[in-house]
Amino acid sequence: MKPSLAKGTRDFTSLEVSRRKYIINILQKNFELFGFQPLETPSFENLSTLTGKYGEEGDRLIFKILNSSINESKEEKKTQMLNDFQKALDKPFSAESLTDKALRYDLTVPFARFVAMNHGKLTFPYKRYQIQPVWRADRPQKGRFREFYQCDADVVGSESLWQEVDLVQLYLKSFEELKVSVTIHINNRKILSGLAEYAGITDKLIDFTVALDKLDKIGKDGVVKELLERNISQESIDKLDFLFNQSDDALKNLLQLKEKFAGNEIGLKGVEELEFVITQSLNLGVDIQNLVFDITLARGLDYYTGAIFEVKADEAQMGSIGGGGRYDNLTEVFGVKNVPGIGISFGLDRIYLVMEELNLFPEEAASNVEYLFANFGGEETSEALKLIIQLRQKGISAELYPESAKINKQFTYAEKKGIKNLVFLGEEELKNNTVTFKNLEAGEQKTVSLEEFLNS
Repeated sequence: MKPSLAKGTRDFTSLEVSRRKYIINILQKNFELFGFQPLETPSFENLSTLTGKYGEEGDRLIFKILNSSINESKEEKKTQMLNDFQKALDKPFSAESLTDKALRYDLTVPFARFVAMNHGKLTFPYKRYQIQPVWRADRPQKGRFREFYQCDADVVGSESLWQEVDLVQLYLKSFEELKVSVTIHINNRKILSGLAEYAGITDKLIDFTVALDKLDKIGKDGVVKELLERNISQESIDKLDFLFNQSDDALKNLLQLKEKFAGNEIGLKGVEELEFVITQSLNLGVDIQNLVFDITLARGLDYYTGAIFEVKADEAQMGSIGGGGRYDNLTEVFGVKNVPGIGISFGLDRIYLVMEELNLFPEEAASNVEYLFANFGGEETSEALKLIIQLRQKGISAELYPESAKINKQFTYAEKKGIKNLVFLGEEELKNNTVTFKNLEAGEQKTVSLEEFLNS
């Protein structure tokens, strides 16, 4: 059978792994600089933990795991499986008999589950970061995979809007170090609720936000068509027409909203919160060009209750490379109330594609071996290994070509592998206590004393 990859997944070469580690190391360093602590959760959760948290469309993209029907305490697993399968055939069919587990869809809901299970042991506000893969049964396309990594930072146990301000700083500092120019789009879920109330479609809030969230993909006409299909009247749509004609002045747009939200308590609350975050971010030196109030930003996840973030690369067509928001009620579904939270996510895979497209990876992002020692056989090989051990103790990568092969073959191996230097420790070098090495990038070869080589 010809081997193949499952659709929406990828293998990563050594160069790709090294570059991904480069991104992760920068994010992890900044997470910890901002006071976040690491956490890991299982790859799969109970299906009931995940369903109902992401909206109708999100729930459809959850990868469900087929029950094995194996009693792990039995030794004869194959026989037991066949017996259990026969019993299942004799029972009335139900979805629960097929699956009650699923691969995690994101890192936020498993985190909320963790907080609910451990809230008595945690110190609040509790700040955690998490860098792990997630899975979505989505249609694969550029920048969208079925298995991909998320890099999340969340704070729970605080309603302070300073958390939003700090997360804006975290985004900007991280992308500045990655040398990716970005714009952070920001909105507030309360504003969306206020818009629904203003248009008289409060009972259609989810339908409204799901359609609005697709504006970048399907345009105004597509959104209007979908709103009509979701039984939202033309009259209500006409009242919302101003959404598609926003100016570039965030504060001017907020002022326009204040006028429309007169007497609309939830809408005005959203405007007030957003004004605070934008104003304080500007006070801290954030360029207004980097922080944009996007009134049509909805992010179709049902659990958001306040601020909503989405990050887009300025110089590449890639959709969002980060996003997040406030979710003050998420732990309530797990029986724990009054644990407000907010979090953001960095899309590792899309960030990688942007940096690759823009040629932003530095040379040090590749983990190439510094020295390859040519293998001459006999005593020379033994002495070469002793020298390799000393280099490794100094934190310098080195390896020995495994066979005593023709030197041209060893040269070819070093060049193909991207090794920087080929080292010759032959009979002459051993006699004179020297080392000869050739820099394969510059094409220069020189002989130095053993002491000089080890201290260079």
